[in-house]
Amino acid sequence: MSHLLRVRELLLGAGYTVAGVRELLGSVAGGALARDEIVPALRATRGGSPVEVLTRLFWLQVPVPAGAVAADDLVAAGLAEVSGGELRALLRVEPLEAVGGAGHAGYVVSDLKVRPGSGRVPADDHVVGTGGASGSLARLVVHTPVDNFLDLGTGCGVQAVHVAGRHPGARVTATDVNPRALELAAMSFALSGVDGAELREGSLLEPVRGRRFDLIVSNPPFVVAPEEGPRFTYRESGLAGDDFCRRLVTEAPRYLNDGGYCQLLANWLHVDGVPWEERVGAWVDGCDAWIVQRDVQDPAEYAELWLRDSCEAGTPEYRARYDAWLDHFERRNVVGVGFGWITLRRSERPVVRVEELRHAVEEPVGAYAGDILDGLRKGAEFSTTCGQVLAAADGLVQEQVGPPGAEDPERIVLRQTRRLRRAAGVGTVEAGLAGVCDGTLPLDPLLAAIAELTGADEDQVRAHADAVLPELIADGFFI
Repeated sequence: MSHLLRVRELLLGAGYTVAGVRELLGSVAGGALARDEIVPALRATRGGSPVEVLTRLFWLQVPVPAGAVAADDLVAAGLAEVSGGELRALLRVEPLEAVGGAGHAGYVVSDLKVRPGSGRVPADDHVVGTGGASGSLARLVVHTPVDNFLDLGTGCGVQAVHVAGRHPGARVTATDVNPRALELAAMSFALSGVDGAELREGSLLEPVRGRRFDLIVSNPPFVVAPEEGPRFTYRESGLAGDDFCRRLVTEAPRYLNDGGYCQLLANWLHVDGVPWEERVGAWVDGCDAWIVQRDVQDPAEYAELWLRDSCEAGTPEYRARYDAWLDHFERRNVVGVGFGWITLRRSERPVVRVEELRHAVEEPVGAYAGDILDGLRKGAEFSTTCGQVLAAADGLVQEQVGPPGAEDPERIVLRQTRRLRRAAGVGTVEAGLAGVCDGTLPLDPLLAAIAELTGADEDQVRAHADAVLPELIADGFFI
């Protein structure tokens, strides 16, 4: 462990951080690297400075001269080896940026990246580093203070490093079915200054049976794959279909403190003749839930994605593997696979929203995910007879559509410029309320004033508000 602490000092002292590497590479080499093209990055790191050497060694995975950097601690920590006068990485060490670009969060240690076209596929117990999915989950996790949290299926430990950085002093528990993942996560924690983390081996929630948490986060092995062929523990659970995600959603409430959150990424099957919203919504029990589908792929697209992920594209087995995936889906009447977020919050009176959002939203979602659940509850309980006070959400704009010079618009649209960036067609009552609701006046006099201005019957205006405001509140137009 002392070697890892000295390595941490070496990495930080050299400026081997996300900001340091980004400045070193520039936009061209950085963009190429995002496409798995390393030649521009190799050209940008030829100078021999400490940050260039470490970037070549741990990010680009190319050997460097043994004397280019103090190698003893890197070798003693098991991160690199010396051979033939060269220092070679044994593991990948990636700097991690805090959510929202709020500085350096730490480091994550993973297995060396298997690049497409290399002719290699990952080992069964391969531990992946950061990626699009882990970043998406990190931006989803709520910012609510927590005293203890669980990173279920921790892998390289990336989610635990993120959450621990936001909540110093919180008790960290990390689990994984892969012993190698726990070993590398422990290294990530040491390099990131995450002290006292408890690591436990096992699947689903079995390793923490009987305990409760303020927050459970999971980037689980959600990939739906055929039983035939290799299985990669970093992405596939071995359970049938989407059962791993279903079981996690079903069992999580028993492991949450009152008001505690469980947040995960998930895949779910679109089965022919069964609405996916009903199927996935039925998983929820005992929690408020916000389930968001961000993408859907047909069976062929899905198979291609994950065959590329495991670098099986281009191998002699590719066609047979592709065929096995399609057979797997056909036998189960699967017409598509959805991908998205699930946020649960333990509650005595659950409200559930299952929806699809394909457009870009304001990041990080975790800064307001709790408010989304609060809005769902407020919308479900709303009535104009309860003397409630509303305020229009920040960042609303009103758009009017109609012929030039027309006295009245054909259509009025309220649009959110912040958060989920929804748009809703509204009538004059809702548009009028959006202009005057500021959180200080009850609705009754405002609705009466709108009725007088429009010449409408006051009871009809109030009935209209009762009909449309619950959904607008749940959608975040009013708070």
